[in-house]
Amino acid sequence: MSSKVNQPRRRSVREMKDVSKQKTKEKSNKKAAEFLQSSKRLNPQKGPDHSDLSQNKEQNQPASRKRTMKKMKPEQKEEELSSANKHKSRKTEGQASASEEDLLETIKKSRLSTAESVEEFNYNMKRVRLLSEAKEIQGKSQGIAYWMSRDHRVQDNWAFLYAQLLGLERKLPLHVCYCLVPKYLDATIRQFGFMLKGLREVAEECERLNVAFHLLTGFPKDVLPEFIQEHNIGSVVTDFSPLRLLLQWTEEVKNKLPEDLQFVQVDAHNIIPCWVTSNKQEYSARTIRGKINDKLSQFLTDFPPVIQHPFTSSQKFQIIDWDAAYASLQVDITVQEVEWAEAGTTAGLSKLELFIKENLKCFSTDRNNPNKIALSNMSPWFHFGQVSVQRAILEIKKYRAKFKESVDNYIEEAVVRRELADNFCFYNKLYDQFEGASEWAQQTLKLHSSDKRPYLYTLKQLEDGKTHDPLWNAAQLQMLHEGKMHGFLRMYWAKKILEWTSSPEEALKFSIYLNDRYQLDGVDPNGYVGCMWSICGIHDRAWAERPIFGKIRYMNYKGCQRKFDVVQFQQEYNHKKFTKSK
Repeated sequence: MSSKVNQPRRRSVREMKDVSKQKTKEKSNKKAAEFLQSSKRLNPQKGPDHSDLSQNKEQNQPASRKRTMKKMKPEQKEEELSSANKHKSRKTEGQASASEEDLLETIKKSRLSTAESVEEFNYNMKRVRLLSEAKEIQGKSQGIAYWMSRDHRVQDNWAFLYAQLLGLERKLPLHVCYCLVPKYLDATIRQFGFMLKGLREVAEECERLNVAFHLLTGFPKDVLPEFIQEHNIGSVVTDFSPLRLLLQWTEEVKNKLPEDLQFVQVDAHNIIPCWVTSNKQEYSARTIRGKINDKLSQFLTDFPPVIQHPFTSSQKFQIIDWDAAYASLQVDITVQEVEWAEAGTTAGLSKLELFIKENLKCFSTDRNNPNKIALSNMSPWFHFGQVSVQRAILEIKKYRAKFKESVDNYIEEAVVRRELADNFCFYNKLYDQFEGASEWAQQTLKLHSSDKRPYLYTLKQLEDGKTHDPLWNAAQLQMLHEGKMHGFLRMYWAKKILEWTSSPEEALKFSIYLNDRYQLDGVDPNGYVGCMWSICGIHDRAWAERPIFGKIRYMNYKGCQRKFDVVQFQQEYNHKKFTKSK
């Protein structure tokens, strides 16, 4: 008789994910229940006194008195940063907390130890760029507006913090506006549902902090200027995104705003603002890495808290009909929302905490193995800005002394590679088109465009995961049903689409469509660059020439077999299993 009979059955990857999901949900529910009680204690009920703000800016304060806010001028150098902030950054480097304290509570305390409010924080003005001709806020203004678009969170948000800073300085109410469009490219109810749940948490936190949250239904150019006029807003602060459509919306709003209205943009998504990192498209990770490392200490600081705003609007807060918001959407509802990822900042931080405690230690060794739970799976929360990448890095860096290789590899992917993607999309307007590829890549792909393909599949066949390749099908089915695909397999998946379609243009079109339709983190610079890297060699070098691919890097089934147990993954994700699960 086999000795294996009495051994406990090994749990599958999906079963381990279910356990992980349950742990995250339990922690998230606990934190959400505690959040309201703790927010009153951690957020001051009374705003700072601004009566002598102008005088305090000109004087050095004794150590025993509160330090007033000091802005950093754009031309200031890194060494002119507050020594206290730099000391805090160095102190946390490589020092994991010995306490088993809840991560959310630890983060709240960290914000308060950084500063009592943004007004007492050395805010780096290099994060801000002026979009309007007007440089000052008009004295007759009755409010400050933060047009939230890319970063859906209250805390750890440089744009929100800057908007509150303006409100505190001018003693004006603070309004947060989100413009809900009925349709956005190939996004479905899977992405919109996750987004709306996260925005609902934002609205609830804004209410606790005496900040008016407004859900405006319609395109920004149609609804935001009217809101600005009705509320006599003196300054509009908005998020930064490198994507074509969001840049267009920003320009359209700018053209409809009064000439004397201040309009500024803050990059709260990247640790280093995209326009600060580089003023041109970078060739590769190698060329941008040094630029990021040179500036990182200047920007990788902790956040002050967004506090309870002391100035209240005379107009009543909007009561949001979230059911009506859902009903206003004109998106595909057949792509179902996923269960493994709970939306919102609280749930996202719970997921981050679980990764740090259980999986960070094996990130460096197992991150390319789809059968192992070694990834953070934070991309949905990062994509919607529900969790700040900067916050994640601040927390993960504390474990560098313990898991140096894992921490360094995570920073490479979450900082260098992510910010490289924003750089590409910002400086290359053809970021999702074949013509956006490097000249060498276009030439080699054109040269082999007439090569015979071993298989030719329609978009429908690819979408359904009905190819001859069981590994590719499994990866497609994982994305189809779970809204995610393992990072290593995303590369293999896209390269096979190049091999099985009639042209690189068609391959790029199909891969972007499928990614944006099914991935929870779709319609994102990372997704566009991932497809462009796999199919068009962006940020890569020329390799040995071969049919179809030319000099584009090649991947095949046998190469995957050398990396991990492909049969195990194929058994985990196949049509039969998903049919049974229904």
